[in-house]
Amino acid sequence: MRTGVDSMDQRVHAVIAFVDRNFHRKLTAIEIAQSVRLSPSRLREIFKEQTGTSLTKYRRELQLERAKHLLETTFLSVKEVAASVGTNGVSHFVRDFEKKYGSTPARYAERHRTQRRPSHDRRTESNRGLRGCR
Repeated sequence: MRTGVDSMDQRVHAVIAFVDRNFHRKLTAIEIAQSVRLSPSRLREIFKEQTGTSLTKYRRELQLERAKHLLETTFLSVKEVAASVGTNGVSHFVRDFEKKYGSTPARYAERHRTQRRPSHDRRTESNRGLRGCR
């Protein structure tokens, strides 16, 4: 049964904060559980009960959201983005990203990075104008 955020177990809040702070690392279930002094199995049980999702799914969703942001706002390669968000391999990252967003990370980045660029470069136009005056 899901509970409201206000009534959520403090250990679950602490886990969410810990995972959010360390999303770029390849955290183990043991490491996360130790951060709140629980066994990995008990943590998985409490987390699912309190949030309605598994800890693994939560971490994957967080990684994909952060990766999407990096693809939109940086010019990092897909491999660099995958490493930056702590995924366990580029092929899994590409598969999961495409499943969630309907596009491979490379195509997504190309589309969104292009949309951010101006349709023409004013500096190039002014240089062209200067060349014509010489």
